[in-house]
Formats: sequence, C-alpha cells, structure tokens
Amino acid sequence: MADSWQEFKAYDHPSILNFIFYPRQDDYRPADTERATGYVVPVGEGVNISCWLYFGDAENANMLFFHGNGELASEYEDIGIAFNSIGLNLFVADYRGYGGSGGRPSVTGMMRDAHAIARWFKRFLQDKDYTGSRFIMGRSLGSAPAIELAAAYPSDFRGVVIESGFCDVTDLLGRTGRILHQPGHSAPASPGFDRVIKITMPALVIHGQYDSIVPLEEGEKIIRNVASADKKMVIIPEADHNTIFAEGVELYLRELGDFVVKHK
Repeated sequence: MADSWQEFKAYDHPSILNFIFYPRQDDYRPADTERATGYVVPVGEGVNISCWLYFGDAENANMLFFHGNGELASEYEDIGIAFNSIGLNLFVADYRGYGGSGGRPSVTGMMRDAHAIARWFKRFLQDKDYTGSRFIMGRSLGSAPAIELAAAYPSDFRGVVIESGFCDVTDLLGRTGRILHQPGHSAPASPGFDRVIKITMPALVIHGQYDSIVPLEEGEKIIRNVASADKKMVIIPEADHNTIFAEGVELYLRELGDFVVKHK
C-alpha cells in the first residue's frame, strides 16, 4: 500500500480542498520543557512537516496523533498533559501548510505524508530508546490518515483510536450537501472505506452523541465495518464535535487508558 495515496488524487480539486482544509500558520509555542518539544519531519519534495512531542516517560506507550481541521500540533499541550497522565506519550503531526509545515494542503499530500511520518516516528522512538508500544490515533480530519496507516501497517501499531472520525470522504461530503455536484466535476467513490474493512488491529472509536459536523452515524459505520474482532465504540453523552473532550473528559480518558493498557 506504499502508493495507496494516489487513489485520492480526484479529491485534490480546488472546490474540495477549500472545503476540507483550513490551514493556519504557527503563532504559538508550548512551554519549552522536556514535555513539549517541536520536531520537523521530512516527507519529500523538499517539504518538512511540523510535529510536537508531549513527553511523559520513556516507558510509556506512544501515540502517533493526527489532529483535526483548524487545529495545530503546537496547541495540544493540555491534551498532552492529560495523555501523559494515563501513561501515553503524545506525538502530534501537522499537515502541509499547517503550523510550521511547508507546502500546501492536499488530500494526496496528507495521505502520502502519513506514511513518511509513521516511518520517521518508528525510527525516532528507537533512537530515543522509548521502549513503550506504539498506537495510532486520528481526530476528525485526522481519522483519514490514521485509518490509512492502520490498514497499511497492521504489525507496527498495537491499536488504532478514531475520535469524531468518518468512514470515507464521499459519504461525509454527501451528508453536507456540498461539493459533490460542482460544475465539471463529480467526486468518485471514496477509497477510504476499503481501508476500514482491512483494519485487523484492535480499534476504539470515540464520538460525540450530538456531533453536528461529523454525524454519529459516521463513527458507527467505522466500528461496524472494522475487520478486527477486538473493537469498541464509546459515545460521549451530550457532546458536539468540538466539545467531546470538555463534555466527557473522565469517560474519554478512562476508555482510552483502558484500551492502551489492554493492548500494550
């Protein structure tokens, strides 16, 4: 699946990109401590992707995390501290055009870069003697690269976590009532769904009950179609897309922590 990102080329149409991506440059840095360190990951074409490590302990499990749209890796300090508290080191990756990253965002770039970031992440942990197991997680937009990697590298991660995620791009766009019927352009069937049905590692899906951006049905579709027999869905009561952590922080962290402990 090394070149699987090429299947997403049809989504690099301007009308789709303008809807999917809302890049921001980095104007914020977390505290300069051992628990918050910035890195740049080369992904090819002379482009580097900005990433941040929120470090707890060398023996912790390690989470490779792809954030949501409109977010930046450097803004995850509070989440990083919460993840550290349940035994996770959190490594958050930006996208092209986000944070301190070069290039312009595109669907193919996001999917292709995920592979390079995953390879770098594995080498980085080995070089630093971080001995804990590896997990992968995606929130919202980040569910696409997380699902891509979970399907491509079943033996490299102990489990995948999808928060507020979607099963495939076309289905999500169709729910919005936008993009699909632009003049001179029709979106094909998304290749995203065939990744979901190839996921054999343990899976945890977390979704807000009243998500108004990515409806709960999308999370239910993921958990229903993941091939793994070891899978669980957690619905955060009363939560919308961007309030899922605030509304259900105790349930969220308990379920995430239990998942990591069970599979590390």
